[in-house]
Amino acid sequence: GLKETSAFLSQRNLKTMAENNIECNSVVGGNVEEVPNKKIIKFNPPLYKQRYQFVKNLVEQHQPKKQRFMISAGTGFCLGNTSLLCQYSDFIGPRELARPSEYLKSIGSRLSPCMGDHLDPRELDLVITLYHGSVLEKDCRLLGFDLVACIELIEHFDSEDLAKFPEVVFGYTSPAMIVISTPNSDFNSLFPSTVFRDSDHKFEWSRMQFQTWALDVANRYSYSVEFTGVGEPPAGAEDVGYCTQIGVFRKKAKSTESAVLEHHGEHVYEVIYTTSYPSLQQMNYCRRVVTYLVYREVHRMKRRCQVSRRQHELEPESADPGNPTRKFISDLPVPVLTEADKAMEMTPQPFCIGDKFYVPLERIIACPRLRHICGNVEKLREFLADVVELNCDGSAVKVDLHDCGDY
Repeated sequence: GLKETSAFLSQRNLKTMAENNIECNSVVGGNVEEVPNKKIIKFNPPLYKQRYQFVKNLVEQHQPKKQRFMISAGTGFCLGNTSLLCQYSDFIGPRELARPSEYLKSIGSRLSPCMGDHLDPRELDLVITLYHGSVLEKDCRLLGFDLVACIELIEHFDSEDLAKFPEVVFGYTSPAMIVISTPNSDFNSLFPSTVFRDSDHKFEWSRMQFQTWALDVANRYSYSVEFTGVGEPPAGAEDVGYCTQIGVFRKKAKSTESAVLEHHGEHVYEVIYTTSYPSLQQMNYCRRVVTYLVYREVHRMKRRCQVSRRQHELEPESADPGNPTRKFISDLPVPVLTEADKAMEMTPQPFCIGDKFYVPLERIIACPRLRHICGNVEKLREFLADVVELNCDGSAVKVDLHDCGDY
């Protein structure tokens, strides 16, 4: 099925974004390096990576049923983070980014499928669409999501926008899960400067302030909330908590799909770019992968047969213990059979008739990935029709035992 993701960014200055990364990407191994009159705290991995990895782990842990995923982010979001988000391969689709149109257009081509995506298609469909818009605007395309992640976003809101944010995200979009991260001002005492971590921040909350706001919003919109964070403090300063505090909200009363589909509204976001990735849901790519895997398995078995025949032909010449050919054959490593190999050995063996080599389809379908894609021999036969030569009753793949590529 089609998997979708949306990502929203507040429209901010790129210079501010870079400054934010420099200031906040600052604890290697939990150690603090002392410099004259200053403390430099460095996070490894960088703090922005820890935030997105947290969301990625959360998605993988809960496996949302609809598999529609949205990201909202503040100034710390850049192309490198977009690449990281692309690792959410099972939960990516339309990506809404509220960054200036020129910036979105410049990165659109980098989200296109590469040659490797065509050679090894993904399991499920993936459509990536970039939109330009604001997380404070209601767009009906945002309805029905399983998870919304707002990464370093709310601290950029003034009081009016902050009041509107829960109404749109919790009330209107109303996903099954919402993840909100924001700076923990309790941690700021460890930084060289006591000012906000970014010049665009309108506020930075302590843990008590964030939890008070989050519990109030959760109560108003029928969510539960748990608190955690990323960016551990250095030894001896554990009382300040995580550098980034995170609230994970879960909806108590789940809305039905029909209710979501009946909710009509406007499309307020501008479409900047869209692309579709190859997948095994598309018949042409699926058949191509199956054909490649079949030829690979058949060639592997044919080579094994050829080696066995050559060794058998050399055996009479190996009677002399000093014969180097005999020594070479005896020194060949004994292959270690995997569980897949053992299962395959229980199937009908390949065989030769004249100069033709035959591999039963029952043996080919024992290949784990082919069994996963095709399911059974009948489906495998359908994929191979008119593409791979089969024997007269269609029960085995038929190839030449010897060809120029074997020498």
